[in-house]
Amino acid sequence: MTLPLALWRAGGWLAAPLLPLWLAHRAARGKEFPARLGERRGLAGLPRPPGTLLWLHAASVGESLSALPLLEALRAARPSLAALITTGTVTSARLLAARLGGAAAEPDRSGALPATPWLVHQVAPLDVAPWCARFLGHWRPNAAVFVESEIWPTTLAALRRRRIPAALVNARLSARSAERWRRAPGFAQEALSAFAVILAQTEADAARLSALAGRPVACPGNLKHAAPPLPDDPPERERLAALVGARPVWVAASTHPGEEEQVLAAHRDALAAVPELLLILAPRHPDRGEEVAALAAGFGFPSPRRSRGEDPDGPVWIADTMGELGLWYRLARGAYLGGSLVPHGGQNPLEPARLGKAVAFGPHTANFAAVTEELLSAGAATRVADAAGLSAWIQRLVAEPFWAAQAGEAAAVAAGRGTEALDLTLAALLPLLPKEGCTAE
Repeated sequence: MTLPLALWRAGGWLAAPLLPLWLAHRAARGKEFPARLGERRGLAGLPRPPGTLLWLHAASVGESLSALPLLEALRAARPSLAALITTGTVTSARLLAARLGGAAAEPDRSGALPATPWLVHQVAPLDVAPWCARFLGHWRPNAAVFVESEIWPTTLAALRRRRIPAALVNARLSARSAERWRRAPGFAQEALSAFAVILAQTEADAARLSALAGRPVACPGNLKHAAPPLPDDPPERERLAALVGARPVWVAASTHPGEEEQVLAAHRDALAAVPELLLILAPRHPDRGEEVAALAAGFGFPSPRRSRGEDPDGPVWIADTMGELGLWYRLARGAYLGGSLVPHGGQNPLEPARLGKAVAFGPHTANFAAVTEELLSAGAATRVADAAGLSAWIQRLVAEPFWAAQAGEAAAVAAGRGTEALDLTLAALLPLLPKEGCTAE
């Protein structure tokens, strides 16, 4: 064990008595499910399913969505496979509930997802040695799959001691994160050595991970290309389309604090040229709906909110609900992806692109650098520098419908490329699982 890993483990032990207070504070702010805080300490809320169990950890919404097609493919290849999904955010738990339990599904008051015989959801334990041991002792997974950038040294060391094979899939590592890891190269190599399989999103990610791991890292591609189109509610879409009528609609999706003001300013300027324009403004965190509605009111816009059952009536509609982006994209001519006019790194542009929509984003797209460049090269997307650039893009959507349609078609083609990443990832993971009929819990 390297000294940094020993210090990391010791830090977890020392912090453990204080972490419940931190978790309670998060729960009070709506960042945790109060009834499930024990799961953060490795306590199980449900029994272990029988047979082969795959533990799949996806920290938040984007990782969870990219993992679902992989989970379905694994289940198709191994019909007896059971899965434990862990996530780290309330938002991802709610979204998984909607996807796995039906469009109207919600977690119950405790945050529990609809139960199925083969699928269990838990909140991920924190990276504290006794809590990891408790978690693994109960669930006894046959293999573990971590999505994107989830590298937890204590957990990985515990998996290695128990000889549980682990994989890091759709892995990404920014240049900044790689530089931090390089300050403790032995620590990085020890942590990454726990992964029997590492599969990177891009060649740049593969190069950075390979340098840290001290071994080659394959790049099958981005699993986000394999995701199915976002779902929607066709009867509700028809109802809303009838309400909106011929008004041109655009979406600002997954926006962040400091960004809504720029979006609203762009919309205000575009209204001068297109008075009937409707903005569907969907904040990244729906619990900010009241805050965002107040911002819209400050710009002189009425602020009906979807979460209150209010329909679009005026130039701005606040879409402060979870799991409905597929509906908003289908109603719109184009979509701006948030987190990109502020230095957050951007949100996933493949989701509207897959539905054939012209896409725009700001200068900050490090989280999806390869995807955004691909969409730009295909003529499917536009990068805007500021509110003025966003306003010009909105006006072009309306003034040049042929261009908007061409951009949407190019977006759909670009988003459909690279689905071989799913097949290659599946082929790499299947050898980690026991063969059918040879399971030993």
